[in-house]
Amino acid sequence: MLTLSDVLAARETIKDAVRVTPVFSSTQLGARIGATLWLKAESLQKTGSFKPRGALNRVRNTPRAELERGLITVSAGNHAQGVAWAAREAGVPCTVCMRANASHSKVAATRGYGAEVLLIEGTVPELFAEAERLAVERGLLLVHPYDDELIMAGQGTLGLEIVEQVPDVDVVVCSVGGGGLLSGVALAVKSLKPSVRVYGVEPTGAASMRRAWDAGEPVALERVVTIADGLAAPGAGAHCYALARQYVDDILVVTDDEIIAALKDILVYAKLYVEPGAAASVAALLTGKVPLRPGETVVAVLSGGNLDLEVLKGML
Repeated sequence: MLTLSDVLAARETIKDAVRVTPVFSSTQLGARIGATLWLKAESLQKTGSFKPRGALNRVRNTPRAELERGLITVSAGNHAQGVAWAAREAGVPCTVCMRANASHSKVAATRGYGAEVLLIEGTVPELFAEAERLAVERGLLLVHPYDDELIMAGQGTLGLEIVEQVPDVDVVVCSVGGGGLLSGVALAVKSLKPSVRVYGVEPTGAASMRRAWDAGEPVALERVVTIADGLAAPGAGAHCYALARQYVDDILVVTDDEIIAALKDILVYAKLYVEPGAAASVAALLTGKVPLRPGETVVAVLSGGNLDLEVLKGML
């Protein structure tokens, strides 16, 4: 299983190319939850989300001969951009399978990094199946969006930054899709500061990690419906689940309406432009679902900021 040394190695591997993203305090939102609140603005990362951390660690730890076959991945958009960016950095071709109704801005950005984007009709599980089929058919290297230990280690570098930037942190709240970010962050944070409580948050329409938590193993979701497209995984990753079980305190669930309300509050009070998947962490805090003690120091991870203006307009 992944260890802190893997995350530390990942930081050395990617440090020349990714940003150490800032943390911002929010007095207004902190007062509402009775805590000192810091927002980890990973929305300001390269490509607009945390994804380049894991993608670049995966690419730079893959033999050149394998890379030159070309990469293929499946994504709602953020992982697509992260892998396309990492592939361009390595000078190798990249193909991305995205749903036909994917965010227009995420599709355009992914193509802008040089990737071939295939828009495919069907459910999220069907999208994964198509990517696997094309990987075999074209001889491409499949880069999993989350259930890959090199990906998870790269995402965990965000957790190292949290402890260094907010050394008195008591609670970390992080959104969950397939679990790569949450598991990596929890490993890093708890390895450095075991007293910290770590909570994962996901939408009711894509509660893959919560389902796994209750079942005792990853469970495939029959249906995935949420405004938080970045969290719309068809199931928790097996590696992610195992690591999360060891380091995460609990998995919380929020509604799409609660996510939208939190996104508006982040925009108005923190002046940060984030996507719904990022706002899930703050939604859990503002709705009182995260158990807090008075005066604690909390870090909420804002995982990405790739939101179409037209979608935001509809929310507002």
